[in-house]
Parts: sequence; C-alpha cells; structure tokens
Amino acid sequence: MAIALLWVFRPILLPFVVGMTLAYLLNPLVNLLQKIKIPRSFGSALVLVLVIAVISGLVLMLVPLVSSQVAGLVLRLPAYIGDLQHLVQDFAPQLNEWLGPERAAQLEASLADMIGTGIELAGTVAAQVAQSGFGVLNTLVVLFITPVVAFYLLLDWDGMVTRVDTLLPRQHRDEIHGVLGQIDRAMAGWLRGQGSVIVVLCVYYCTALWMVGLDFGIAIGLIGGILSFVPYVGFLIGFALSMTIALVQFWPDMWVQLIIVLGIYIVGQFLEGNILVPNLVGQSININPVWLMFALFAFGLLFGFVGLLLAVPLTAIAGVLIRYALQKYQQSSLYLGETIPEDHGPDVQVTVVTEAQVRSAEVSSARAAAPAKAEAAKTPRSRNRQSPAKPKPAQ
Repeated sequence: MAIALLWVFRPILLPFVVGMTLAYLLNPLVNLLQKIKIPRSFGSALVLVLVIAVISGLVLMLVPLVSSQVAGLVLRLPAYIGDLQHLVQDFAPQLNEWLGPERAAQLEASLADMIGTGIELAGTVAAQVAQSGFGVLNTLVVLFITPVVAFYLLLDWDGMVTRVDTLLPRQHRDEIHGVLGQIDRAMAGWLRGQGSVIVVLCVYYCTALWMVGLDFGIAIGLIGGILSFVPYVGFLIGFALSMTIALVQFWPDMWVQLIIVLGIYIVGQFLEGNILVPNLVGQSININPVWLMFALFAFGLLFGFVGLLLAVPLTAIAGVLIRYALQKYQQSSLYLGETIPEDHGPDVQVTVVTEAQVRSAEVSSARAAAPAKAEAAKTPRSRNRQSPAKPKPAQ
C-alpha cells in the first residue's frame, strides 16, 4: 500500500522528501538552541537561513565551473570513445599475434559492444532520473517549497513525536521505543556519516585529478564522489572515465599518467574502505552491500531521483524490523522446540456444586439454626420474669 502511494505521488514527492531530510538532520541543532532559551520558532528559522546561505554560496561558486566541466565531458565523451576504439584498432596487429585473428576480432567486437551499451545505459538512466525528479515541479519551485516544509516540520517536531508516543500501546511501549531508537541510530548514522564521506571523496578526487592535468578532472571527481554512496559504483565509474580519458589524452606517452591515475583511485578506495567508512559510517545500517545496491537500483527504477533518496532510509528501517523479527523468532517455542511457561498467577481450584447439594445444604443449615432461634426466643422471656419490679415513685 505504501509503495503504491509513493508511485502515485512520486511527481510531487521531491520537495517533501528533501524537506523531511533537512528537518531530521537539523533537529538536534534546533534542540540545542532551545536548551539555551532560544524560542523554537526563531531557532528553526535561524538554522534554516544559515544552511540555505551556505548552500547558496557553494552553488554560486561551484555551479559555473562544474556545469562547464560536465557539459564539456558529455559533449566530448563520444569522441573519447571513438578515439579509444581507434587505439584498439591500432593494437589489432599485436592482438592478432598474441590471441590469433578470430579471438582478436571477438575481443574488439566485445569491447565495442560493451562500451556502446554502457554509454546507452548511463544516458537512459540519467535521463530517466532527471525527468522523474523534475518532471512536474521545476527547480525553482522545489527550492521554494523545500525550506517551507523543513521549517514547519522543525517547528512541530517535538509535538509530532509526543503525539505518536501517546498512541503506542502501553504494554509494549518500551519495546517499541527500543526498535524506533535502533531505526533512528541507523538512519542518522548513515545520513551524517555518508554525507561526510561524499564530501571528503569529492574534494580528494577533484583535487588529485586536477593536479594530474586530466581533462574534465573536476567533473569526473564529483561524479565519483557523489556516486560513492552506491557501493563500488562511484569508484568504478570514476575509474573507467579517468582511464579512458587518460589513454586518449596522453597517448602515446601515457604510461606515467596512467600509473598516477591508477594510484589515485587505489588510494581513494583504500581511504574509503579502511578509514572513512569505518570511522564515519561504521555499521550503522548493517546491510550487505549487495542488498543496498539492489535497493538503490530498484527504487531508482521505480521512483527515479526520489527513489534514490528514499532507498537507503527505507532499507535501514526494513533491516531493523527484519532483525527484530528474527530475534523474536529465535526466542519463540517454534524455534526452541519446547513449551515456554507463561505466568498466569496463582492456580485457582473450581468446584462444581449441583442443585441437589445446594438444597441439602440449605436444609442442614435450617435444622442447625432452629435450636439457636428457639433459645434466642426463650432468653428475653426468662430475663423479664427474673427482673425485679421497679419501685413506684412517692406521691
């Protein structure tokens, strides 16, 4: 049902999803301002204005450079692919000597088909994501609606949490709080940690490729860094683009530059896998990278850009709920194969009494009570006979 609703409303979801994400990330800062006696409404507005100012400044500084680099890369990419195919053809005589004519021809055809398929797939996916993300609402409308959504969510965040808490079943309240706490830690850890990883990798790849002198190095570095939230995808795309352009750009004296580019990506992958991700992200969502990639591709295919934003949070929630269900299953009698005693309180014995027994008890009670009634009736009379007459008062 939820997926059906997301599918129906997917054209208008982008500003609300981004606004909710901003509110979720900025709520701890607003709570900190509220603790130092700053009203929540003023604190929410102040935090949003500062964040918008920082983002706007970065956009104004980086967009002209990045847009020219990306546009140039898109325009030059077919030419680079053609040059690469010509290089392969130049190596054809040596390949014929090494592999034989038939295998060399098969290898050349396979490389050409693979390159063409990869370019076509990348263009199709990029066009679909862009169209689904901005098909109905243009960029300006999204930029205006997102801060409004984030502000009102920040303003009433504590109230919404309190109202949801009042609806929880009292008997299972602590258990539900534990599950929700795990979901919160998983989502917060991934969003904040992965955001830091993306920023660090973007700066590293852009700087390193620019210093090598690679054409469109800044655009390639941004593509590789931004796509690093998909395991291995950002690394592979950035590496393939860099090596392709380096082969064509530095031919024929290309070996030194190729080794440097290769070293850049080896160091970047080492930093990402052994330093950045373990320290900044850790095991926040505790999901196998294969399932994470499947979720990203599936949600991206279904919902476009909005699906990419929703894939990891929904996967984190699903992972926490599945682990909780497995824990409950392993504690159940179905898994343990034994009957788990339940606490029903003290045992109560129930005796069934028939109607004949009730009548017999009534007759016995009446017979036992008859002498007592007779004795009680005689006692006042005897007392009246024994009591002396009271003297009359003197006249």
